[in-house]
Amino acid sequence: MNSFNLDSLVRDNVKVLKPYSSARDEFEDFDTADMVFLDANENPYNSGVNRYPDPQQASVKNILAKQNKVNPNQMLLGNGSDEVLDLIFRAFCEPKKDNVITLPPTYGMYGVLANINAVENREVLLSTDFQPQIEKIFKAIDDNTKMIFLCSPNNPTGNSFSEESVTTLLEHFNGLIVIDEAYIDFSEKESWLKKIDQYPNLIITQTLSKAYGLAGIRLGICYASSEIIAVLNKIKPPYNVNELTQKRALERLNNTNAIQSEIVTIIKQRDELLKVLLDIKYVEKIYPTEANFILIKVDDANKRYNDLIAKGIVIRNRTTQPLCENCLRLTIGTEEENKKLIEALIA
Repeated sequence: MNSFNLDSLVRDNVKVLKPYSSARDEFEDFDTADMVFLDANENPYNSGVNRYPDPQQASVKNILAKQNKVNPNQMLLGNGSDEVLDLIFRAFCEPKKDNVITLPPTYGMYGVLANINAVENREVLLSTDFQPQIEKIFKAIDDNTKMIFLCSPNNPTGNSFSEESVTTLLEHFNGLIVIDEAYIDFSEKESWLKKIDQYPNLIITQTLSKAYGLAGIRLGICYASSEIIAVLNKIKPPYNVNELTQKRALERLNNTNAIQSEIVTIIKQRDELLKVLLDIKYVEKIYPTEANFILIKVDDANKRYNDLIAKGIVIRNRTTQPLCENCLRLTIGTEEENKKLIEALIA
């Protein structure tokens, strides 16, 4: 087992930081219905959004906590997962000193955020079957390695990482393991959320942008120990999740039947598209997927991409990514959209 010490990972300036606190924070446990608020220089006339939103998003956290069997204090909400990831960098990585490890091909924002925060990004390629190369990862680690980012199911490859590999990293790396589970709802594998109390160095990020169909409201979720969440709360902006986002999220989270029905339909449509792809001659390989997209290798990715664009079909050309030469990524759309894609592919 590792000798994880959270305090040793937190940036010195964050340790001594006194976070911004609004007057509303003092009344988190009070019934505020009849209180007169003259503290925040707001417009007093009710427009539905004239007041600042709940800085701790208690209503959204409570329903997520109940659905996922965690405590609200093990959760941080952000303006999309990108803000959550950025906060993690800013809390734990000292600019121009520390480094993180990412496993390409993977979600590009990890590298972008590392660059923004002046943190070295040490890339360790996945294996040819898109699994972490554990020995190479440990060789890349030094005393200034703060985090390892795992996207599982992975974007753009669509596969999940083996439980054995993830467990090895969690148990033998003294830094933070950040598992991005943006696509976990489309996988038959269990979320690592169930191991949140077992591993103090585990951070899980999820989103309402994929399976929940709320990409437009920008709501990302971070699950971790209450100690890690307390550090992140010190540096998050006080009102980072707006009132409209919180209300829309609550409406959707209270309609779990609709969400599950859509997930089932997307998976069904994915399986039907997989069958069609088998008969398209220029498709050279179809990669296994546990997400709401399919990665395929074709004879000429640039040509096939441009052909589809000309027919009004927008997909993602991933040919420039490591291990993804001549690869295209196809998101699963509605039944009608998928029919249009199939017609364009076989034309």
